[in-house]
Amino acid sequence: MAGEKTKKQEDEKAQLQLQRQIGLLSAVCLIAGTVVGSGIFIAPKGVLMNSGNSVGLSLLVWTLSGVLSLFGSLCYAELGTTFKKSGAHYTYLLETLGPLPAFLRLWVEFLFIRPAVTSYVALAFGRYVVEPFFAPCAAPTVLVKLVSILGLTLVVAVNCWSVSMASRTQVTLTFIKTFSLILIIVPGVITLSKGQTENFQNGFDVNVTSLHKLPLAFYNGLYAYGGWFYLNFVTEEVINPTRNIPLAVILSMVTVTVFYVLINVAYYTVMTPAEMLLSDTVAVTFANRTLHWIAFLVPVLVALSCLGALNGGLFGSPRMFFVGSREGHWPTLFSMIHIRRRTPLPAILLLYPFFLVMLITGEIYQLINFASAARWFFIALATLGLLIHRYRFPLHPRPFKVPIVITVIFTVVCFFIVGLSLYSDPWNIGKSLALTLTGVPVYYVTIYRSCLPNKWRRALNYCTKQLQILLEVAQQEVQTY
Repeated sequence: MAGEKTKKQEDEKAQLQLQRQIGLLSAVCLIAGTVVGSGIFIAPKGVLMNSGNSVGLSLLVWTLSGVLSLFGSLCYAELGTTFKKSGAHYTYLLETLGPLPAFLRLWVEFLFIRPAVTSYVALAFGRYVVEPFFAPCAAPTVLVKLVSILGLTLVVAVNCWSVSMASRTQVTLTFIKTFSLILIIVPGVITLSKGQTENFQNGFDVNVTSLHKLPLAFYNGLYAYGGWFYLNFVTEEVINPTRNIPLAVILSMVTVTVFYVLINVAYYTVMTPAEMLLSDTVAVTFANRTLHWIAFLVPVLVALSCLGALNGGLFGSPRMFFVGSREGHWPTLFSMIHIRRRTPLPAILLLYPFFLVMLITGEIYQLINFASAARWFFIALATLGLLIHRYRFPLHPRPFKVPIVITVIFTVVCFFIVGLSLYSDPWNIGKSLALTLTGVPVYYVTIYRSCLPNKWRRALNYCTKQLQILLEVAQQEVQTY
């Protein structure tokens, strides 16, 4: 009997599929390693700038952003154990609210959310690699973008090559970035314990005229915590997801929130608000004042931290297109796997040109606001869908169930922030919402009524077959959910 079971397992492994290879440690590292990227080293300036230049209010924004992200990750832990498909936002919208919201989530992820998020992190990587060589002068923008492209290309190559290599890379980079966070926290806490508290006195003195930008402060804070949902992209590849998803979410998000608040306390202990606003690389400025003998290491550690965030994002997000394609909402090629590497190679590779365009044309703080509105709107829709699903199907098995008050608070706050941000930055937010709505006619023409001319269909099928041969990919042979 045991021999038959072993043979069956070997046969399943031999079939073309995405394997369950992500254990608890890899899951924690995927979440924490993606969350802790460029955000904590760049977003403090954006949070302070939009918090009325108030130290106290900006620290409150960081704390509340962490709590809100924890609430959201708990909601997604329930969704991930209720619906065991990969795909995160797309899957949950499809299961709770229907195909149109799910398709629109795919549409905006492809059109601008994923390119903007990836470009943001890649630009931060390029900036931290290049700027130390030109300090105190500004680094050439062209060189920063060139290095960003090289870093992005390396991560794309790793994720196309091997799932296990990408997972091991993520674990290694997570330990490195944890060391970099501790390297900042320790001297800050030591300085604070010596009585250097000048920057915290009158900490809640606020520039009232700029308080209307407070939603943008939360966007910057929440962006730094962004990534708590990445494990849900790869649910079908998690070992024992019912246990490991909730556990990984709680362990990683509580740890990250504590670290983020302590890092900001360290920044404000050593630097005045005015000095923070003048610095584009806050961590480097901090290191030059407190870590003289190893200050040169900080840009290297931050750059590696950005690579970890890039790797986590490119490991998780292509699975959304993989699942969307499998459901018939996206081109078939995206649901294919490399026949030897067992990676979703087309879903990763076909996004690469969009990353390059956004990286070359984008500016780092505009990218945050541009991507965040649509992202948080659909996250709010997904948790609203959770509430509706609970009401409609009260007997549906839910291995992990979050208190309903947490789901309600998270959903209301997300909708509130998106609504207020339209007032704070109407141009960028309005542009992202307008681009979202362009997906409605695309859905009705290509999926709902499928009105594509036969010539176009034949051309699409021909291109798909040729790319399938060129990339050596095929459809998954085993149902993994």
